[in-house]
Amino acid sequence: MRKENSSNNINEKKIAAKCGMAYTLSLIGGRWKPTILWRLMDGKMRYSELKRSIPDVSERMLVMQLRELEKGELVKRIVYAEVPPKVEYELTALGLSMRPMLQSISDWGEAHRKKVTQQ
Repeated sequence: MRKENSSNNINEKKIAAKCGMAYTLSLIGGRWKPTILWRLMDGKMRYSELKRSIPDVSERMLVMQLRELEKGELVKRIVYAEVPPKVEYELTALGLSMRPMLQSISDWGEAHRKKVTQQ
């Protein structure tokens, strides 16, 4: 976590305001966000299902990443008023629109990884 008024944070916001790629990477960048988005492409998931589908992510990190994706309007959190509480996550229309980009990134990564590991 960086301070809101740190020069690093201020510079990141300035770059994201001027560059579409930097803005996109600020929304989906990080270790877990692309994986979370990809898992949710198939539809709604309860928190526990999402956690099970990404076994190496800590609960704290999963919650933090989901909150950031929600803040970026890519993921919608649905809370059902029942006991015990039921919470589901799903992609917004904006999040769903990222499918082609995420698929391209995945395809490129697979091809590049194979090329590099063969050397």
